[in-house]
Amino acid sequence: MCAEIIEEFQKCHLDHPIAKFFGECTELKIKLDRCFRQEKAVKRKANFEQSKKLKERLLAMRKETAETES
Repeated sequence: MCAEIIEEFQKCHLDHPIAKFFGECTELKIKLDRCFRQEKAVKRKANFEQSKKLKERLLAMRKETAETES
């Protein structure tokens, strides 16, 4: 998802070895940070949904086990 921005940022650093210290690549860095935050939010949401499903399965298994033991 962020691969293109990463490549642009790396190219900027290669093309501007001194100017990078004076803000030449700052806009790309900001874009990259935003992209990483978006990527992380998407992954966090997917992980939350997955953990929710797992929790429901575990609760169902516990309930089933408790019923068979009784």
